[in-house]
Amino acid sequence: MSLTQESVTEALKGVVDPNTGKDFVSTRCVRNVSISGSDVRVELELGYPAKTQHESIREMLAAAIATIPGAGRVTIDVHSKVVAHAVQQGVKLLPGVKNIIAVASGKGGVGKSTTAVNLALALVAEGATVGLLDADIYGPSQPHMLGIGEQRPESLDGKTMEPLQAHGLQVMSIGFLVDVETPMVWRGPMATQALNQLLKETNWKDLDYLVIDMPPGTGDIQLTLSQSVPLTGAVIVTTPQDIALLDARKGLKMFEKVGVPIIGVVENMSIHICSSCGHEEAIFGTRGGERLCADYNVPFLGALPLDLQIRQETDGGAPTVVSDPDGRIAELYKAIARKVAARVAVKAKDMTHKFPSIVIKST
Repeated sequence: MSLTQESVTEALKGVVDPNTGKDFVSTRCVRNVSISGSDVRVELELGYPAKTQHESIREMLAAAIATIPGAGRVTIDVHSKVVAHAVQQGVKLLPGVKNIIAVASGKGGVGKSTTAVNLALALVAEGATVGLLDADIYGPSQPHMLGIGEQRPESLDGKTMEPLQAHGLQVMSIGFLVDVETPMVWRGPMATQALNQLLKETNWKDLDYLVIDMPPGTGDIQLTLSQSVPLTGAVIVTTPQDIALLDARKGLKMFEKVGVPIIGVVENMSIHICSSCGHEEAIFGTRGGERLCADYNVPFLGALPLDLQIRQETDGGAPTVVSDPDGRIAELYKAIARKVAARVAVKAKDMTHKFPSIVIKST
């Protein structure tokens, strides 16, 4: 086999993307192959952020090309390009936001908000521009989790709000607008209207992803949001025990009924790690999230431990992904974030911007 563009492409067909499970050629990530003498240059464009894996991907591709006789110096250019993907039929995209990912659960207490904030921060760590909307009107927790609960959003035009900034995230929450001890005694329509204002009257700035920390449950607010907000997909958070799985199934089915794709399931608190001796124990049961995925044929995105570190760092206003970015738990969040983004990348692209606007005028 001689050194040609065809032989290089053929060699690259054997390199599997660790985040999609498919080779880089069939997924059209290989954008250009050029040869000058014995030197080979390959341009690889990922449809999702994976900055922490760029070097390992370069090594994989270079090793495959090095097996071709006559191959000399190999240069691999890796970059990511996130584009807007399709949402529910009849729902328009939000200005300044390419993709919206809902993080939801059928019930409270499963660590949904902790998972949402670490997922958003993990996407930032992988190189994406990310926003986080705290949609839990009755119990907003993201301001405290991000350590910015005392801040208030500004309005430059008197009509819209500027998102607050925390650890590289653009953030908005009702918690920035009300006193921490003020209960939100609003009925469903009022809460839904307030949430729509937070979403649509915030000046989100060129976001690749907007992560929405959804309120728990499957009531009026959740249903209205899933029908009116342009969602690219939903991530379901559960714990392994049967009681949590019963409610997670309801949340999953709600999104399916309104045409929102399920990106996958995250199993939180899958195993308890003793802070004193390191002993691991599955106190909530085992493999519950995987069984749920098997029943509904949706991807299992990963499992997260019940670890004191996660609670302490989130309570301290600097979640694990930013407090311990090179730690084992942060890597679990980053792996889940890459899977989420990779799943979004294979969805159909949004093509509405390519269609002309038709205006009918009487003459």
